[in-house]
Amino acid sequence: MVENSEKKHFVLVHGLSHGAWCWYKLVSLLKLQGHKVTALDLGGCGLHPKQLHQISSISDYIQPLLDFLAALPDDQTVILVGHSYGGIPISLAMENFPGKISVAVFVSAYMPNCSDPPTTLIQEDLELAKTMVRPSLIFLEELSKTCLLSEERYGAVKRCYVICEEDEVMEEEFQRYIIEKSPPEDVVSIAGAGHMIMLAKPQELCSCLTELIS
Repeated sequence: MVENSEKKHFVLVHGLSHGAWCWYKLVSLLKLQGHKVTALDLGGCGLHPKQLHQISSISDYIQPLLDFLAALPDDQTVILVGHSYGGIPISLAMENFPGKISVAVFVSAYMPNCSDPPTTLIQEDLELAKTMVRPSLIFLEELSKTCLLSEERYGAVKRCYVICEEDEVMEEEFQRYIIEKSPPEDVVSIAGAGHMIMLAKPQELCSCLTELIS
């Protein structure tokens, strides 16, 4: 576990086709514990000023997260929490700003390694492919060209994984495969948790997050 009982700054990153709104229950719970919380809308999502058709690259998509971290004072760090496809944006953020991220928590999320292109996992996830209305939005071609992560930067950030045992989108077996391919420092499993754990079991997720950083 992460050693430090001080109050933290959590930055919550949503999955595909969602927005900052999906975290509202967790935001309230974390704030009640005294933590600072920022829930971001990625490019073309939620209240972000651009429309989806204006987002033409993964860079456009993750720019709000990169802008937020770039503006963060150098003496401050945050805990990144990514859900589902949100694991890809937080991984790229870890590569760009490893010194500003104390811990990255992947909640039933894609967690790439430093050897394979990020899309290797997405292409292996048949359930996600079945649910895609607009597959171009996951930027498969762009993310499949090369491995975008390095051991020196992405690999320098502590990683934790939260398994949702009853996830109907990213099934438990696939989550454990992700963990096997790129083992994190800590793994916590939540029984009865479906894909949208932040809405269905926010208290359990909150407890899990605070346990991981205690």
